[in-house]
Amino acid sequence: MSQIEVEIVIGGRSFEVACQEGEQQYLQSAAKMLDAEASVLVGQIGRMPEPRMLLMSGLMLADKTAGLEEKLREAEDKMSALSSELEELKSAPPPMPEKVEVPVIPSSVTDGLAELAAQAEALASAVDEKLG
Repeated sequence: MSQIEVEIVIGGRSFEVACQEGEQQYLQSAAKMLDAEASVLVGQIGRMPEPRMLLMSGLMLADKTAGLEEKLREAEDKMSALSSELEELKSAPPPMPEKVEVPVIPSSVTDGLAELAAQAEALASAVDEKLG
């Protein structure tokens, strides 16, 4: 692959940078990130020498990157722990079924309730006959 020259702008200053053909979008993306940090510096401090601006911008990006790498490590550790827990749960024997006891109603009670129901129906019929 041949190298091509790409113009990038960082902190309001233009630079010609060489890159491999097809990598322009990655270079432009990286330059935009560096420019964002440089713009913050220029806005806070004002004009500064080019090497210092680039150094400070690079350090700010490196700080952000280090923070993101730490968060990524924490997320990977948590994911690893959860994966281990999931594997333990998958390999564990299934829980024993719970024994549920249902109280048995004595037949004398059901017979008594049936008798009461019959009497209530008889009373209802008698009331209907007297009213009707």
